[in-house]
Amino acid sequence: MFDKRRLKPVFVIVLITILWPLAWAQDSNQSESMVLRQIMQEMGDHMEVVTAAIAHEQWSQVVAMAPLIGEHRQPPFMEKTRILRFGGTDVGTFRSYDNKTQEAAETLKQAALENNGEKVIEAFARLQKTCLNCHQRFREPFVAHFYKK
Repeated sequence: MFDKRRLKPVFVIVLITILWPLAWAQDSNQSESMVLRQIMQEMGDHMEVVTAAIAHEQWSQVVAMAPLIGEHRQPPFMEKTRILRFGGTDVGTFRSYDNKTQEAAETLKQAALENNGEKVIEAFARLQKTCLNCHQRFREPFVAHFYKK
């Protein structure tokens, strides 16, 4: 009888082996917009809503938006593979920024649940810093690589 726990790693390795060359081939098509760009635009839109909600002390709106920022959708598998390959040894840094964004968004949500304006503003500033740090480190090389701009 087969041990299902042993089959999972083998399946993942086989899947990656098959799909990896396809991800390489997709890098040659630089003109298509990546889902990651759409995700970043959505997150930017959510950040703008949070900014307005903070200005009007609409804490319930902040509570609703924070998870949309911290738990944003992910790119499809093939695109994620391309991004991870591009990141190379900096993938850990990229993931660290994403984790910090998730943590900051959760802190923002908790502060808004407490109706604590001071904490909300501090948490939002932290969230903005995580976004800024990631953008300053990765945006320019990412755009240059994937969009040839």
